[in-house]
Amino acid sequence: MFNKVKNYFNKKNLNDEKYSYLFDKPNNDEFVCFDCETTGLDPKKDDIISIGAVIIKNNTILASKKFVKFVKPKTKLQIEAIKVHHIREMDLEEAEDIEKVIEEFLDFIGNRKIVGYYLEFDIAMINKYLKPKLGISLPNYAYEVSAIYHDYKIEKIPQSNIDLRFDSIMNDLKIPTLGKHDAYNDAIMTAMMFIKLKNQAKVKIK
Repeated sequence: MFNKVKNYFNKKNLNDEKYSYLFDKPNNDEFVCFDCETTGLDPKKDDIISIGAVIIKNNTILASKKFVKFVKPKTKLQIEAIKVHHIREMDLEEAEDIEKVIEEFLDFIGNRKIVGYYLEFDIAMINKYLKPKLGISLPNYAYEVSAIYHDYKIEKIPQSNIDLRFDSIMNDLKIPTLGKHDAYNDAIMTAMMFIKLKNQAKVKIK
C-alpha cells in the first residue's frame, strides 16, 4: 500500500510521458537484478562507472538478455574504489555518457520488479541521474537480497547474529563464485541468491 501511495505522487512528477510505462503493473514472474560500480561510496558526490543487469524469469536467469554498460564519470575515480573494482580511468576512455546509459537502462528494466544486494545504494545512484532527467525516482518495486536472507535465517536461528556479508551469504547458500566487484558478475551471483531464497518453503516473494 505504501509503495502505491508513494508512486502515485512520484508519477505526478514525471516530465516525460514516454516513460509512463515504468509505473505499469509488473509481471509477477519477471525480475531484473542489477549492480553498479562507482567512483566512490557517496551518491551525492560520486558517479556510476558501470552497470550490470540480468533478467530473471520464473527460476531462470536469462543470460542472453543482459545489460552491461561502462560510463564515463564526471568525478575522479578514488584509489580505494579502484582497489575494489579494478576499473581505471584509462579503461573508461571509450565509455558512454550517463544520460544515454540511463535511458537504455530504463528501457531494459521496464516496469519489472528489481533485485539487488544492498540495493538502496544502487537505487540512490540511479536516482541521482534519474530525478534531474525525468523528475522521478525509480518507481520499480525492489527486493533486497540481504533482507530476504536475514528473514530466512532468523526463522532457523532466532536471536542470533546473522552474517549478511556477500561472501557469507554465497557460501551458506552454496552459490558458485564468479569474478567479484564486476557489475555483471555481481548481478548474476545476486540473481542466483535470489532464486535460491525464493524457492525456500518459508520465503514468500510477492
